[in-house]
Amino acid sequence: MKKQTLWLAILFMAAIGCNSDPYTYAMIETEFGDMKIKLYNSTPLHRDNFIKLAKEGFYEDLLFHRVMNEFMIQGGDPDSRTASPQQQLGMGGPGYQIDAEIGALHLKGALAAARTPNPEKRSSGSQFYIVHGRAVSDAELDQIQQMRNITYSPEQRQLYKELGGYPSLDFEYTVYGEVVEGLEVIDQIATVTTGQANRPVQDVKMNIRILK
Repeated sequence: MKKQTLWLAILFMAAIGCNSDPYTYAMIETEFGDMKIKLYNSTPLHRDNFIKLAKEGFYEDLLFHRVMNEFMIQGGDPDSRTASPQQQLGMGGPGYQIDAEIGALHLKGALAAARTPNPEKRSSGSQFYIVHGRAVSDAELDQIQQMRNITYSPEQRQLYKELGGYPSLDFEYTVYGEVVEGLEVIDQIATVTTGQANRPVQDVKMNIRILK
């Protein structure tokens, strides 16, 4: 009887382990809707930093201050919280950078770390962008392969053709998550009217909370 109870307990714990989700998720809330983000465990430095800042309320009422249709939407500059309408943004941060953890592709919905030019490709401590992109042809991917000495698998090519993205940035910036719900929100934000330095004419505010 004891052996049977022990085996039932082991099977129960195994079932719990199989059904548990190993990822942490975040919600980016905007007036256009919400985007649910899965954070990658393969980029622990970026994942943990993003979680820390979100839990501290760092991103509350910050702006998507740079928006480019068929490219990306960028935010996370703390200076944007109180920025005047004509203020140039994009240089603010928490005062540190994050070592590169480069690997994932820039498919539509990819969450990636912004950065200034540096040989180590270190990331901004807080600024990020979400890829909007567009459908990419085999010819374009062939050209990127030749120029950058990289190879796309048939599966990756199919994703770029069907989902879209911005492969020109592959392996240059750290991608540390992806939008799993709310891809249509990217479409709406990416097509707002913009002014100088690709800043939306009407502020697009965000709030980020960690779900798990």
